[in-house]
Amino acid sequence: MRKELLENMFKGWFVGNFSPSLYITNDVEVGIKTYKAGSYEDWHFHKVATEITVIVSGEVKMSGNHYLTGDMIVIEPGEKTDFLALTDVTTVVVKLPGANNDKYLCGDDDA
Repeated sequence: MRKELLENMFKGWFVGNFSPSLYITNDVEVGIKTYKAGSYEDWHFHKVATEITVIVSGEVKMSGNHYLTGDMIVIEPGEKTDFLALTDVTTVVVKLPGANNDKYLCGDDDA
C-alpha cells in the first residue's frame, strides 16, 4: 500500500499518462480539478477522447449551459465547450481513452 497527495499530481490528474501518476496508462485519464470563482478555460474540443465532467461542488457554465453540484456532463469527440467557474468548483474529470495532446483550442469564430 502506498500513499500519495493529490497536490503532487499533475494539475489534479492522478490516473493516466502523466508524471507523477498513481497508475500510468493510455486507456483512461482521471483527475480531480479545483477552480476558483471566475476561472475560465477557453473554447476547446477533443478529437479522440470522450470527456465526462462531474460537478462535485459548485456551479459552472459550459457551452452556455448552467450546471450545479451533482450534474454530470458528457462531451463527445469533436464537441466544443468552454468552462467558467461561477463559484469555487470541484470537479472529477474522466477522459476515455486517455489521449495526450488531444486538447484543441478554438478561435472565437470557431466556438
